[in-house]
Amino acid sequence: GNMVEWCLPQDIDLEGVEFKSMASGSHKIQSDFIYFRKGLCFGLACFANMPVESELERGARMKSVGILSPSYTLLYRYMHFLENQVRHQLEMPGHYSHLEAFYDDKKGVLPDSRGTPTSQQPVHWLPSIHRYMYPEMKITHPAGCMSQFIKFFGEQILVLWKFALLRKRILIFSPPPVGVVCYRVYCCCCLANVSLPGLGGTVPESKPFFYVNVADIEVLETEVSYVACTTEKIFEEKRDLYDVYVDNQNVKTHHEHLQPLLKINNADKEKYRRLNDQRQMLMYSQEVGEDCSSCEEDLFILFFMEQNNRIFQTLMEVSASQDKTLTADHARGMGLDPQGDRSFLMDLLEVYGIDVMLVIDNPCCT
Repeated sequence: GNMVEWCLPQDIDLEGVEFKSMASGSHKIQSDFIYFRKGLCFGLACFANMPVESELERGARMKSVGILSPSYTLLYRYMHFLENQVRHQLEMPGHYSHLEAFYDDKKGVLPDSRGTPTSQQPVHWLPSIHRYMYPEMKITHPAGCMSQFIKFFGEQILVLWKFALLRKRILIFSPPPVGVVCYRVYCCCCLANVSLPGLGGTVPESKPFFYVNVADIEVLETEVSYVACTTEKIFEEKRDLYDVYVDNQNVKTHHEHLQPLLKINNADKEKYRRLNDQRQMLMYSQEVGEDCSSCEEDLFILFFMEQNNRIFQTLMEVSASQDKTLTADHARGMGLDPQGDRSFLMDLLEVYGIDVMLVIDNPCCT
Protein backbone atom coordinates (compact mmCIF):
# COMPACT_ATOMS: atom_id res chain seq x y z
CA GLY A 1 0.00 0.00 0.00
CA ASN A 2 0.89 3.69 -0.01
CA MET A 3 2.94 5.16 2.84
CA VAL A 4 4.13 8.61 3.91
CA GLU A 5 7.91 8.45 3.55
CA TRP A 6 8.86 11.91 4.84
CA CYS A 7 7.17 15.14 5.94
CA LEU A 8 7.70 18.48 7.63
CA PRO A 9 6.55 19.47 10.20
CA GLN A 10 6.72 15.98 11.66
CA ASP A 11 3.82 16.42 14.09
CA ILE A 12 1.20 17.33 11.47
CA ASP A 13 -1.79 14.99 11.07
CA LEU A 14 -1.42 13.40 7.63
CA GLU A 15 -3.78 10.47 8.07
CA GLY A 16 -5.03 9.35 4.65
CA VAL A 17 -2.88 11.82 2.71
CA GLU A 18 -0.90 8.95 1.18
CA PHE A 19 -4.05 7.93 -0.72
CA LYS A 20 -5.16 11.49 -1.59
CA SER A 21 -1.80 12.41 -3.16
CA MET A 22 -1.64 9.36 -5.42
CA ALA A 23 -4.79 8.62 -7.39
CA SER A 24 -6.09 5.08 -7.51
CA GLY A 25 -5.00 3.56 -10.85
CA SER A 26 -1.95 5.82 -11.22
CA HIS A 27 0.34 2.80 -11.70
CA LYS A 28 -0.84 2.76 -15.33
CA ILE A 29 0.50 6.26 -16.14
CA GLN A 30 3.93 7.93 -16.13
CA SER A 31 3.10 11.23 -14.41
CA ASP A 32 0.19 13.27 -13.07
CA PHE A 33 -0.68 16.06 -10.66
CA ILE A 34 -3.51 16.04 -8.17
CA TYR A 35 -5.40 18.61 -6.09
CA PHE A 36 -7.05 17.36 -2.90
CA ARG A 37 -8.43 18.50 0.43
CA LYS A 38 -7.18 17.49 3.86
CA GLY A 39 -9.16 18.88 6.78
CA LEU A 40 -9.09 22.67 6.45
CA CYS A 41 -6.16 22.56 4.04
CA PHE A 42 -5.78 22.02 0.31
CA GLY A 43 -2.99 19.99 -1.23
CA LEU A 44 -1.21 19.77 -4.55
CA ALA A 45 0.95 16.74 -5.29
CA CYS A 46 2.95 15.73 -8.35
CA PHE A 47 3.20 12.02 -9.12
CA ALA A 48 5.74 10.17 -11.23
CA ASN A 49 6.35 6.52 -12.06
CA MET A 50 9.74 5.09 -13.09
CA PRO A 51 10.62 1.51 -14.11
CA VAL A 52 13.37 0.00 -11.93
CA GLU A 53 15.13 -3.36 -11.91
CA SER A 54 14.12 -4.27 -8.40
CA GLU A 55 12.07 -7.25 -7.26
CA LEU A 56 11.34 -5.52 -3.96
CA GLU A 57 9.70 -2.60 -5.82
CA ARG A 58 8.05 -4.96 -8.32
CA GLY A 59 9.70 -3.30 -11.31
CA ALA A 60 8.32 0.20 -10.70
CA ARG A 61 9.10 3.05 -8.33
CA MET A 62 6.20 5.44 -7.77
CA LYS A 63 6.25 8.59 -5.67
CA SER A 64 4.27 11.76 -5.05
CA VAL A 65 5.69 14.97 -3.63
CA GLY A 66 3.10 17.41 -2.33
CA ILE A 67 2.40 20.49 -0.23
CA LEU A 68 -0.52 21.56 1.99
CA SER A 69 -1.83 25.11 2.31
CA PRO A 70 -4.92 26.79 3.81
CA SER A 71 -5.83 28.03 0.30
CA TYR A 72 -5.54 26.35 -3.07
CA THR A 73 -5.27 29.57 -5.06
CA LEU A 74 -1.49 29.81 -4.81
CA LEU A 75 -0.54 26.14 -4.98
CA TYR A 76 -0.04 26.26 -8.74
CA ARG A 77 3.05 28.43 -8.21
CA TYR A 78 4.92 25.41 -6.87
CA MET A 79 3.86 22.92 -9.56
CA HIS A 80 7.20 23.15 -11.37
CA PHE A 81 9.15 22.68 -8.13
CA LEU A 82 7.08 19.63 -7.19
CA GLU A 83 7.51 18.08 -10.65
CA ASN A 84 11.29 18.47 -10.36
CA GLN A 85 11.33 17.12 -6.82
CA VAL A 86 9.33 13.98 -7.57
CA ARG A 87 11.80 13.18 -10.39
CA HIS A 88 14.67 13.84 -7.96
CA GLN A 89 13.08 11.50 -5.37
CA LEU A 90 12.70 8.73 -7.96
CA GLU A 91 16.32 9.00 -9.04
CA MET A 92 17.86 9.72 -5.62
CA PRO A 93 15.48 8.37 -2.95
CA GLY A 94 15.96 9.71 0.56
CA HIS A 95 17.57 13.05 -0.35
CA TYR A 96 15.28 15.64 1.23
CA SER A 97 17.54 18.72 1.53
CA HIS A 98 15.72 20.65 -1.25
CA LEU A 99 12.37 19.91 0.38
CA GLU A 100 13.66 20.98 3.80
CA ALA A 101 14.95 24.26 2.35
CA PHE A 102 11.61 24.82 0.56
CA TYR A 103 9.67 24.25 3.78
CA ASP A 104 11.92 26.57 5.82
CA ASP A 105 11.48 29.27 3.18
CA LYS A 106 7.71 28.98 2.75
CA LYS A 107 6.35 27.79 6.09
CA GLY A 108 3.57 29.86 7.60
CA VAL A 109 0.93 29.37 10.23
CA LEU A 110 -1.07 26.32 9.29
CA PRO A 111 -4.23 25.21 11.10
CA ASP A 112 -3.23 22.94 13.96
CA SER A 113 -3.94 19.22 13.87
CA ARG A 114 -7.35 19.66 15.52
CA GLY A 115 -8.39 21.73 12.50
CA THR A 116 -8.75 25.08 14.25
CA PRO A 117 -6.76 27.82 12.56
CA THR A 118 -4.14 29.43 14.80
CA SER A 119 -3.85 33.17 14.14
CA GLN A 120 -5.20 32.46 10.67
CA GLN A 121 -8.33 33.84 9.07
CA PRO A 122 -10.98 31.14 8.59
CA VAL A 123 -10.69 29.36 5.29
CA HIS A 124 -13.19 30.74 2.79
CA TRP A 125 -14.40 28.09 0.41
CA LEU A 126 -14.41 29.12 -3.20
CA PRO A 127 -16.57 30.11 -4.81
CA SER A 128 -18.45 31.76 -1.97
CA ILE A 129 -21.77 33.50 -2.33
CA HIS A 130 -21.18 35.42 0.89
CA ARG A 131 -18.75 37.97 -0.50
CA TYR A 132 -17.37 39.15 -3.80
CA MET A 133 -14.44 36.80 -4.16
CA TYR A 134 -13.64 36.99 -7.84
CA PRO A 135 -10.10 38.44 -7.54
CA GLU A 136 -9.13 35.66 -5.11
CA MET A 137 -10.43 32.84 -7.24
CA LYS A 138 -7.51 32.59 -9.62
CA ILE A 139 -6.12 29.11 -9.98
CA THR A 140 -3.67 28.94 -12.81
CA HIS A 141 -3.88 26.04 -15.14
CA PRO A 142 -2.67 25.13 -18.60
CA ALA A 143 -3.64 27.81 -21.10
CA GLY A 144 -7.07 26.99 -22.41
CA CYS A 145 -8.31 25.05 -19.36
CA MET A 146 -11.66 26.84 -19.51
CA SER A 147 -11.99 26.35 -23.25
CA GLN A 148 -11.17 22.65 -22.80
CA PHE A 149 -13.94 22.50 -20.21
CA ILE A 150 -16.40 24.14 -22.62
CA LYS A 151 -15.32 21.95 -25.55
CA PHE A 152 -15.45 18.82 -23.43
CA PHE A 153 -18.95 19.35 -22.03
CA GLY A 154 -20.48 21.52 -24.76
CA GLU A 155 -24.06 22.51 -23.94
CA GLN A 156 -23.92 20.17 -20.92
CA ILE A 157 -22.15 22.95 -18.98
CA LEU A 158 -25.59 24.58 -18.67
CA VAL A 159 -26.83 21.43 -16.94
CA LEU A 160 -23.79 21.49 -14.62
CA TRP A 161 -24.38 25.21 -14.03
CA LYS A 162 -27.89 24.55 -12.70
CA PHE A 163 -26.73 21.77 -10.39
CA ALA A 164 -23.82 23.92 -9.13
CA LEU A 165 -26.16 26.86 -8.46
CA LEU A 166 -28.52 24.53 -6.57
CA ARG A 167 -25.56 23.47 -4.42
CA LYS A 168 -25.90 19.80 -5.33
CA ARG A 169 -23.27 17.17 -4.52
CA ILE A 170 -21.48 16.72 -7.84
CA LEU A 171 -19.06 13.82 -8.36
CA ILE A 172 -17.00 13.57 -11.55
CA PHE A 173 -15.59 10.16 -12.49
CA SER A 174 -12.62 9.67 -14.80
CA PRO A 175 -9.79 7.17 -15.06
CA PRO A 176 -6.29 8.62 -14.46
CA PRO A 177 -4.64 11.02 -15.20
CA VAL A 178 -6.66 13.05 -12.72
CA GLY A 179 -4.98 16.49 -12.94
CA VAL A 180 -7.16 17.71 -15.80
CA VAL A 181 -10.24 16.38 -13.96
CA CYS A 182 -9.29 18.45 -10.88
CA TYR A 183 -9.50 21.47 -13.19
CA ARG A 184 -13.00 20.40 -14.20
CA VAL A 185 -13.93 20.50 -10.49
CA TYR A 186 -12.61 24.06 -10.34
CA CYS A 187 -14.43 25.11 -13.53
CA CYS A 188 -17.63 23.59 -12.15
CA CYS A 189 -17.32 25.68 -8.97
CA CYS A 190 -16.80 28.79 -11.10
CA LEU A 191 -20.28 28.31 -12.59
CA ALA A 192 -21.96 29.14 -9.28
CA ASN A 193 -20.47 32.52 -8.37
CA VAL A 194 -22.80 35.26 -7.20
CA SER A 195 -21.50 38.68 -6.18
CA LEU A 196 -24.69 40.21 -4.79
CA PRO A 197 -24.39 41.22 -1.12
CA GLY A 198 -26.73 39.78 1.47
CA LEU A 199 -27.70 36.67 -0.45
CA GLY A 200 -28.13 33.24 0.98
CA GLY A 201 -26.86 33.44 4.55
CA THR A 202 -28.24 29.96 5.20
CA VAL A 203 -27.27 28.43 1.85
CA PRO A 204 -24.65 25.67 1.94
CA GLU A 205 -21.43 26.69 0.26
CA SER A 206 -20.28 24.66 -2.70
CA LYS A 207 -16.97 23.19 -1.62
CA PRO A 208 -14.31 22.08 -4.10
CA PHE A 209 -13.03 18.78 -2.73
CA PHE A 210 -10.98 18.01 -5.84
CA TYR A 211 -9.80 14.35 -5.74
CA VAL A 212 -11.55 11.92 -3.40
CA ASN A 213 -11.24 8.17 -2.85
CA VAL A 214 -12.87 5.52 -0.66
CA ALA A 215 -10.94 6.85 2.37
CA ASP A 216 -13.05 10.05 2.06
CA ILE A 217 -16.44 8.33 2.21
CA GLU A 218 -17.00 9.16 5.89
CA VAL A 219 -16.35 12.87 5.26
CA LEU A 220 -18.54 12.97 2.13
CA GLU A 221 -21.43 11.38 4.03
CA THR A 222 -21.71 14.55 6.13
CA GLU A 223 -21.46 17.07 3.25
CA VAL A 224 -24.61 18.71 1.90
CA SER A 225 -22.85 20.35 -1.04
CA TYR A 226 -19.54 19.71 -2.82
CA VAL A 227 -17.83 19.23 -6.19
CA ALA A 228 -15.27 16.42 -6.37
CA CYS A 229 -13.63 13.98 -8.76
CA THR A 230 -12.56 10.37 -8.39
CA THR A 231 -10.89 7.57 -10.32
CA GLU A 232 -12.75 4.88 -8.37
CA LYS A 233 -15.73 3.36 -10.17
CA ILE A 234 -17.12 1.96 -6.89
CA PHE A 235 -18.48 5.45 -6.07
CA GLU A 236 -21.15 5.13 -8.75
CA GLU A 237 -22.89 2.48 -6.62
CA LYS A 238 -22.82 4.67 -3.49
CA ARG A 239 -25.78 6.82 -4.48
CA ASP A 240 -26.29 8.26 -1.03
CA LEU A 241 -22.97 10.12 -1.41
CA TYR A 242 -23.86 12.24 -4.46
CA ASP A 243 -26.78 13.90 -6.28
CA VAL A 244 -25.14 14.23 -9.69
CA TYR A 245 -22.70 11.74 -11.25
CA VAL A 246 -20.60 12.81 -14.23
CA ASP A 247 -18.97 10.05 -16.27
CA ASN A 248 -17.00 11.64 -19.12
CA GLN A 249 -19.57 13.87 -20.87
CA ASN A 250 -22.49 11.95 -19.43
CA VAL A 251 -24.24 13.92 -16.65
CA LYS A 252 -26.83 11.93 -14.70
CA THR A 253 -28.83 11.98 -11.49
CA HIS A 254 -30.73 9.23 -9.69
CA HIS A 255 -33.09 11.76 -8.05
CA GLU A 256 -36.38 11.77 -9.94
CA HIS A 257 -37.21 15.41 -9.12
CA LEU A 258 -33.86 16.52 -10.63
CA GLN A 259 -34.35 14.62 -13.92
CA PRO A 260 -35.99 17.60 -15.73
CA LEU A 261 -32.78 19.60 -15.19
CA LEU A 262 -30.87 17.21 -17.47
CA LYS A 263 -32.81 18.47 -20.48
CA ILE A 264 -31.25 21.26 -22.56
CA ASN A 265 -33.94 23.87 -23.35
CA ASN A 266 -34.02 26.81 -25.75
CA ALA A 267 -32.82 29.31 -23.14
CA ASP A 268 -29.82 27.05 -22.43
CA LYS A 269 -28.99 26.89 -26.14
CA GLU A 270 -29.21 30.68 -26.34
CA LYS A 271 -26.84 31.09 -23.34
CA TYR A 272 -24.37 28.66 -24.88
CA ARG A 273 -24.51 30.55 -28.20
CA ARG A 274 -23.87 33.86 -26.39
CA LEU A 275 -20.93 32.38 -24.48
CA ASN A 276 -19.37 31.13 -27.72
CA ASP A 277 -19.99 34.47 -29.45
CA GLN A 278 -18.18 36.27 -26.61
CA ARG A 279 -15.30 33.81 -26.80
CA GLN A 280 -15.01 34.36 -30.56
CA MET A 281 -14.96 38.14 -30.07
CA LEU A 282 -12.28 37.80 -27.38
CA MET A 283 -10.13 35.62 -29.64
CA TYR A 284 -10.57 38.08 -32.50
CA SER A 285 -9.60 41.10 -30.36
CA GLN A 286 -6.50 39.21 -29.15
CA GLU A 287 -5.57 38.35 -32.74
CA VAL A 288 -5.77 41.94 -33.92
CA GLY A 289 -3.86 43.04 -30.85
CA GLU A 290 -6.54 45.22 -29.33
CA ASP A 291 -6.96 43.42 -26.06
CA CYS A 292 -4.29 41.36 -24.36
CA SER A 293 -5.45 41.96 -20.80
CA SER A 294 -8.64 39.89 -20.93
CA CYS A 295 -8.38 36.16 -20.79
CA GLU A 296 -10.84 33.40 -21.41
CA GLU A 297 -10.97 32.50 -17.73
CA ASP A 298 -12.15 36.01 -16.82
CA LEU A 299 -14.75 35.91 -19.58
CA PHE A 300 -16.03 32.50 -18.45
CA ILE A 301 -16.26 33.43 -14.75
CA LEU A 302 -17.88 36.80 -15.43
CA PHE A 303 -20.34 35.33 -17.96
CA PHE A 304 -21.81 33.01 -15.33
CA MET A 305 -21.51 35.50 -12.49
CA GLU A 306 -23.51 38.10 -14.44
CA GLN A 307 -26.07 35.46 -15.36
CA ASN A 308 -26.41 34.40 -11.71
CA ASN A 309 -26.55 38.00 -10.47
CA ARG A 310 -29.35 38.77 -12.93
CA ILE A 311 -31.38 35.80 -11.66
CA PHE A 312 -30.98 36.65 -7.97
CA GLN A 313 -31.44 40.38 -8.49
CA THR A 314 -34.81 39.68 -10.12
CA LEU A 315 -35.84 37.15 -7.47
CA MET A 316 -34.98 39.53 -4.64
CA GLU A 317 -36.83 42.42 -6.31
CA VAL A 318 -39.93 40.24 -6.77
CA SER A 319 -39.76 38.99 -3.17
CA ALA A 320 -39.62 42.61 -1.99
CA SER A 321 -42.61 43.62 -4.13
CA GLN A 322 -46.20 43.78 -2.88
CA ASP A 323 -47.64 40.73 -4.63
CA LYS A 324 -44.41 38.61 -4.75
CA THR A 325 -45.48 37.14 -8.08
CA LEU A 326 -42.90 35.69 -10.47
CA THR A 327 -44.21 35.60 -14.03
CA ALA A 328 -43.10 34.12 -17.35
CA ASP A 329 -41.80 37.56 -18.33
CA HIS A 330 -39.61 37.61 -15.23
CA ALA A 331 -38.25 34.19 -16.17
CA ARG A 332 -37.42 35.34 -19.70
CA GLY A 333 -35.81 38.50 -18.30
CA MET A 334 -33.56 36.27 -16.18
CA GLY A 335 -32.51 34.38 -19.29
CA LEU A 336 -34.53 31.30 -18.32
CA ASP A 337 -37.11 29.25 -20.19
CA PRO A 338 -40.49 29.79 -18.44
CA GLN A 339 -41.54 26.18 -19.08
CA GLY A 340 -38.24 24.29 -19.38
CA ASP A 341 -36.74 25.93 -16.28
CA ARG A 342 -39.83 25.75 -14.12
CA SER A 343 -38.55 22.97 -11.85
CA PHE A 344 -35.10 24.59 -11.71
CA LEU A 345 -36.73 27.83 -10.52
CA MET A 346 -38.83 25.99 -7.92
CA ASP A 347 -35.69 24.31 -6.53
CA LEU A 348 -33.78 27.60 -6.58
CA LEU A 349 -36.46 29.37 -4.52
CA GLU A 350 -36.45 26.53 -2.00
CA VAL A 351 -32.65 26.22 -1.67
CA TYR A 352 -32.11 29.96 -1.23
CA GLY A 353 -35.25 30.50 0.87
CA ILE A 354 -36.65 33.21 -1.41
CA ASP A 355 -40.30 34.00 -0.78
CA VAL A 356 -42.01 34.45 -4.15
CA MET A 357 -44.99 32.86 -5.86
CA LEU A 358 -44.42 31.20 -9.20
CA VAL A 359 -47.33 31.75 -11.60
CA ILE A 360 -45.83 30.39 -14.78
CA ASP A 361 -48.62 28.44 -16.42
CA ASN A 362 -47.90 24.83 -17.11
CA PRO A 363 -48.72 24.17 -20.80
CA CYS A 364 -50.42 20.86 -19.99
CA CYS A 365 -52.89 22.56 -17.68
CA THR A 366 -54.69 25.02 -19.93
